Amino acid sequence: MKKAAPYSIESISELHHLFGLTKPDHPLISVIDFELLKFDNNKIWSSFFYNFYCVACKKGSSGKFKYGQGTYDFDEGVMSFTKPGQVFSVTDPTDDPVSGYMLIFKPDLIRHYELGKLINNYGFFSYSTSEALHLSEKEDSVVMSLMHQMQDELKNNIDHYSQELIVSHIDLLLRYAKRFHNRQFLTRNAVNNDLVAKMEELIDTYLNSDATLSGLPTVQFFAEKLNVTPSYLSDLLKNVTGKNAQTYIQEFVIARAKELLSTTTLSVKEIAYDLGFEYPQSFSTMFRKKTQQTPLQYRASFN
Repeated sequence: MKKAAPYSIESISELHHLFGLTKPDHPLISVIDFELLKFDNNKIWSSFFYNFYCVACKKGSSGKFKYGQGTYDFDEGVMSFTKPGQVFSVTDPTDDPVSGYMLIFKPDLIRHYELGKLINNYGFFSYSTSEALHLSEKEDSVVMSLMHQMQDELKNNIDHYSQELIVSHIDLLLRYAKRFHNRQFLTRNAVNNDLVAKMEELIDTYLNSDATLSGLPTVQFFAEKLNVTPSYLSDLLKNVTGKNAQTYIQEFVIARAKELLSTTTLSVKEIAYDLGFEYPQSFSTMFRKKTQQTPLQYRASFN
């Protein structure tokens, strides 16, 4: 039997209707109180997506929330970020008390602002639910304050300055979120270091096995092995090592190339293929970019 396609929620007004809420104050943005949500066991909640960004700060559980392969019940109080087009499901809805807010906004709201260009730089919009941000009491207070300010602004009469002020609040909220994520990486130092050690082991195993026949190692490959999203892995490595995931992997590739150039008689072409490069020229270009030497110049320095 063919699986039904996820239900597409096209507008903020439609989402309000599905949640049993009154019409939104603005067609492009809404700040929704979780205490007011009603799921009514509608079948669409088993698989749906919407075409807007969502920043949720929630405590308590109204059901298990899932996207990708991760499930989280939000009992502890966390902040999560999702972007247009991601598929979700809500199962096992409960009547347990829940508090917090959900900020949703369409891409059109920020399209003509600097934030419209920069929002893709916030990797946490691609994190899984298990990588959600756990807020301290002080951080939670900052987020709630910004949510209330946006909610108040939306309830005022919309004027020439409203949208600019609201976009400024979203921009500030995301900047704080980035700061709080960095804090979380630091406070989870032991766990993060363990993940980095596993990453190093995986890269080393990959480069010394037949896996390279499938091509160069990718961020996606290692993220799947470590059960994290590529964005989370890259941000974690950036905080722990100062390098994003792609750069981190490339440095291992170059280190392995140096080893082969200095300890074997394999040709540059053979080494390129051995490391997973499709074209030897691509290997030579990367090697020169990273070392300021060609592979042959590096080899010659050992003779």
